[in-house]
Amino acid sequence: MFIQSKLPQTGTTIFTVMSQLAQQHNAINLAQGFPDFSCSQQLLELAKKYLQKGWNQYAPMTGVMALREQIAEKTQLLYGFKPSADTDITITCGATEACYTAITSFVNPGDEVIVFEPAFDSYVPAIKLSGGIPVFVELKYPDFQIPWQEVEAKITAKTRMIIINSPHNPTGSVISAKDILQLEKLTQNTNIIILSDEVYEHMVFDGATHFSLLKSEALRERTLVVYSFGKTFHVTGWRIGYCIANQTLTKEFRIVHQYNTFCAPTPFQLAIADFLTNQQEYLSLSDFYQTKRDYFLQLMSASNFIAVPSAGTYFQLFSYKNISDKSDREMALWLTREVGVAAIPVSVFYHSDLDQKIVRFCFAKENLTLENAAQKLCRI
Repeated sequence: MFIQSKLPQTGTTIFTVMSQLAQQHNAINLAQGFPDFSCSQQLLELAKKYLQKGWNQYAPMTGVMALREQIAEKTQLLYGFKPSADTDITITCGATEACYTAITSFVNPGDEVIVFEPAFDSYVPAIKLSGGIPVFVELKYPDFQIPWQEVEAKITAKTRMIIINSPHNPTGSVISAKDILQLEKLTQNTNIIILSDEVYEHMVFDGATHFSLLKSEALRERTLVVYSFGKTFHVTGWRIGYCIANQTLTKEFRIVHQYNTFCAPTPFQLAIADFLTNQQEYLSLSDFYQTKRDYFLQLMSASNFIAVPSAGTYFQLFSYKNISDKSDREMALWLTREVGVAAIPVSVFYHSDLDQKIVRFCFAKENLTLENAAQKLCRI
């Protein structure tokens, strides 16, 4: 049987590859972005309650109303804007589904989509599956800020979407109020839609503020913003994300969403809706992860790796240029097999496989995990 692949250049995601390799070699997995500690016991008890009470059938396609109402309140608290729980908020099976649905809903064959690299690996396949054309703009090492003059030069009559990711995976960079002003200027009087991936919204460090695109009245009319409870509450396996957009955009988004996954798991939605009433659970997250970041940096200060500043997320980049001339893919494999610590090579986040001798570690781990990993890495 002849099969013509729709993504002939795309193999198994690097996160799956490295996690499998870590398991095979009994290495400490700092590659894939998930915590190795449990979520709140209260949240687990809430999920158990709804499971046992029989809330195990389909949720509404748009999401459980109680959760959407809590999200509307949370959004107003954080960003000074209250979306309609009825028409502006859709619960999804994780943020990846939300991003895929947003791209599929609005990108047509021949449309151009501006993607900032290094880029999370789910964006480009979704663009290509929709017949779109990714247009790449490189974020320059080491600060990985957006070069707006280059963005302006690459906007054409075919530009349909710009994808923003802040706090940024894999670099940890964050956008500023000036970036939002530039985006307002470049998209004014255009048909450009913005997809803003803000899943690490609660992980911004050193007193900085997360500048959500929802804060901009000018951008809200053209933006779909994606969030993740999996990241916020340490339950990545629950697959609960959501998308906020105005009624017109949400209507199109839901048309695709209903045939994509239809709905997210009911008991987990209800549990999170109750859990959101404790605002401190997410308001304290930046301090929690900054402590993790700082501790990991302290542990790694005795190593020959060079830390690249991380202003957000739970990822830390390190340059190994003083250690080896290996490609970053070779280095990641060597670290996993020989050193016993799994990492992600940053070149996989570029369509050109740009190799700057940088690897990414996830520090969303127990302190003992970080200590054991750093001990191994400091021996190099």
